[in-house]
Amino acid sequence: MSPHSYLVGLIGTGIGPSLTPALHEREADRQGLRYLYRLLDIGALGIAPERTGELVRSARDMGYDGLNVTHPCKQQVLAHLDALSPQAEALGAVNTVVFDGDRAIGHNTDTTGFAASFARGLPDAPLDRVVQLGAGGAGAAVAHALLALGAGRLTVLDARPERAAALVASLDHHFGPGRAAAADLLDIADRLADADGLVNATPIGMAAHPGLPLPADLLHPALWVAEIVYRPLETALVRTARALGCPTLDGAGMAAYQAADAFRLFTGREPDTARMLADIADLTSAR
Repeated sequence: MSPHSYLVGLIGTGIGPSLTPALHEREADRQGLRYLYRLLDIGALGIAPERTGELVRSARDMGYDGLNVTHPCKQQVLAHLDALSPQAEALGAVNTVVFDGDRAIGHNTDTTGFAASFARGLPDAPLDRVVQLGAGGAGAAVAHALLALGAGRLTVLDARPERAAALVASLDHHFGPGRAAAADLLDIADRLADADGLVNATPIGMAAHPGLPLPADLLHPALWVAEIVYRPLETALVRTARALGCPTLDGAGMAAYQAADAFRLFTGREPDTARMLADIADLTSAR
């Protein structure tokens, strides 16, 4: 592609409602760039997540400048890349792939995206005791962000206990032991009873995975609640928590900030994050 023309895409499943293409293309239009963003939905294409590497190689051979990667491919893609940024290596998950000649380099903008959104949306939220649901690719990014933001004790729960344990081991390695622990989902009521906040880092709540990630009666007004899903913007979790009077954070800010960071990686140009935040507010209200 020419220096002012870019071809990028998003790999994942159930990504039809994604606003990421519009976020990138709007910012590119304002910067005078030709920018085409395509959706590569493995569900629609009938491709198993284990074949993510084939899509990455095909995109590189077809002249793509880069790819975003979302559920359920953020960890599947690791084995098919030539290099990882320090943050992606620490997380063991990639949400952005940049092609440099024949090389595919993995990055992760989810951590910086969530941290920036949290600091903006819940600036005074207490972080002594935080419970996180989900230990997949997005969960790893959010957990690292929470500890970097100063969370004193982070409890990670996942439907696959071994995945929660592996994430906690990674957190111990990078932040020191004692600040994170894995717990059984059966213990969630006890963990939430005296928690300051709850983060949902599972796909439950997405348009393709509707519903609540936990029983509604476990929420209480002293709990702040953060969501990483943004389609729909008001998930069942956010709606239920707001009705109880909980301070809430929807997934729009994380989506805008991580998209801005990915745009920078793809183009080498500085995005206007304020404009991109306004874009996602406009796009979510319009749809």
